[in-house]
Amino acid sequence: MKECGFAAKDAKAFTDMLATQLMALDGENVQSVLASEPQVAKLMDQLETAIQEIEKVESALDMYDETLRHVRDTIDKMDQKNANIQTANKNNEKLLNELQKVIHQLELSPKHQLALTDADLTTPTGLRDAIEAAKELQAVMNAQIHPALVRLKAIQEQRRRFEKWKAKFSQILSRHLNNLFIHMGNDIGETKRNSNNELTIMKHTSLHRELAAYTELMHWCKAMDRKSFMALNKVYTSSLSKLYERDIKLFLEDAKLRINAGHLSNSKEDIRKSTGPPSDWLLGVDKEFWAQESDTQERQRFDQVLEAVLSELEPICLSEQNFCVSFFQLDILSPTTKNTQTTLDGVDVKSNQEILPSLPKTKIEKKINEEVRKMMGEIFACIEPELIGFIQYHERMDSTYSMAVLVRLGRHVMSANDTGSFLSMTYGSALVHVKRNYDKLMHAHLKSIQDVRIIKKSKCGILPFVANFEYFAKTAEQIFKETERRTDLDKWYVKLLTVMFETIHSIASEHPKTPAEVIRMENFHHLYALLSQLKIGILDQFRKDAKQKYSEALSAYVTRYFGRPLEKLNLFFEGVEAKVAQGIKESEVGYQVAFSKQELRKVTKEYHGREVKKGLDHLYKKVEKHLSEEENLLQVVWRAMQEEFIQQYKYIEDLIQRCYPGSMISLEFSIEDLLQYFSEIARSH
Repeated sequence: MKECGFAAKDAKAFTDMLATQLMALDGENVQSVLASEPQVAKLMDQLETAIQEIEKVESALDMYDETLRHVRDTIDKMDQKNANIQTANKNNEKLLNELQKVIHQLELSPKHQLALTDADLTTPTGLRDAIEAAKELQAVMNAQIHPALVRLKAIQEQRRRFEKWKAKFSQILSRHLNNLFIHMGNDIGETKRNSNNELTIMKHTSLHRELAAYTELMHWCKAMDRKSFMALNKVYTSSLSKLYERDIKLFLEDAKLRINAGHLSNSKEDIRKSTGPPSDWLLGVDKEFWAQESDTQERQRFDQVLEAVLSELEPICLSEQNFCVSFFQLDILSPTTKNTQTTLDGVDVKSNQEILPSLPKTKIEKKINEEVRKMMGEIFACIEPELIGFIQYHERMDSTYSMAVLVRLGRHVMSANDTGSFLSMTYGSALVHVKRNYDKLMHAHLKSIQDVRIIKKSKCGILPFVANFEYFAKTAEQIFKETERRTDLDKWYVKLLTVMFETIHSIASEHPKTPAEVIRMENFHHLYALLSQLKIGILDQFRKDAKQKYSEALSAYVTRYFGRPLEKLNLFFEGVEAKVAQGIKESEVGYQVAFSKQELRKVTKEYHGREVKKGLDHLYKKVEKHLSEEENLLQVVWRAMQEEFIQQYKYIEDLIQRCYPGSMISLEFSIEDLLQYFSEIARSH
């Protein structure tokens, strides 16, 4: 471009120049090629030779590559074989270990086999060997073996051998315990001797100690042979039931003798009382028709013996219950009803046991308690009927004993630690019976009040139920004072007193001879005095009502029978008061002809002291005929009449002073004379 500086100015000239130069160069090249042809041919030959050599090398390399590929494949196959060999070795090793484990788990030593098939349960050594062998058999039959392995023929054959040994041992165990249980039914037992000669029941702790050695075998039987376990349970229950029935009957007979100490035993009267209806100790029945009631000492003796009976029954029941729970494993529910629970049967024991925890705890406890109560109910089936029979026997002897039983038995039920236990339920059931009898007794008292029979004699006097209420209340208070059953008594107090009040009014209105006021006065006075003495809170209102009704009856009687001994004077002054009421001044009444001083003197002269005293004496005799001696209200009534007479006297004297001032008119006897008349008449009778 530098050499051709004109190119920028003349492009065509520049292009032509380049074309000329190119043609020159092409010519030179053709000449050069033509000159070097031999060398090119030689070069081509050499290249051909080189290609042939390369092909040989490539063939050799292909051969080597094929060889290496075969070697690689062989090595891969060897590696796979080695891995398979290792896996097989591991599997064989695991299989060997598993087989060794299974063999070890299912192995039962000849010693244990002998202890099972030829068990000696009568000696401590034989028993110990049997327990050990039984545990081992249970362990091997419940070995944790994979379910797939269980189906192996060898394992099934071993299982059949185990079943054979289990059946043999279970037979030996069942026969031994069955004989032992039956023999226990004839156990004499032991009784606690004491210097106080207290009432005690036979104890059988030695039996429990003897059987305790077989506890583990009993648990084994429950798990391994449920049929035999249930059969043994039944035999035990039957034998112990007979044993306790005998003991409890003897115990209660002894209690009866202690209660009846001091009385003729086995007399016709005792037999009649104990087998006939309850004695007629009723509020509405006159005391002279009562069977001889028990005194405080006899009731205390009954209460003490009853407490001893209830207290003695509690420990034997609790002891037997604790033993049965432990011996028969009653506190553990069985997860299945199958006869045998083992893993060799294809049963997953763990999965069965996991069913129970899924149940609510309260439901499990309830079911356990039901099982315990069921067994105790079968063993002590006699307790409830015998206890009720014992109670009924003494209720017939004296109906007040039903009160004592209600309190004493109620206290034991309330103080029970386990309200769901068998004995608590039994006592509760007996308490229901006792409460029913108690209510029947109270209904009988109530009915006797309503049906009371009154002899139609001249004097009614104190009604039987009023007179008897003192003994009833004092007896009841001794029994129920400060007890939990107090409300049962208070409820009947109210009912009885209500009916008593109604019956007093009813009899008072119907009695043909004794004035109604006297019947009400005497009986309500008696009740008021008694309730004041007893000081029973629930009856305080009845006490107040009795006082009021007594006062009303006294006032009504005085008004009716005392009347107005100065009748003409009373009529005279009633007329005077009528005039005053019409507007006449009191000082001017004397100017009325009918009420003049002369008329007043005429009337007053008719009432001499001697005549008044005679009338009072006649009245006293009439009152004496009306009133009964037992209540001793004669002087009270006489004093009330005296006060009534004095009031009438003062009333007349007051009107004389007001209406006839300065007339010097007065009655012919004074208040002092009246007091003397009343006093002399009272002393003379």
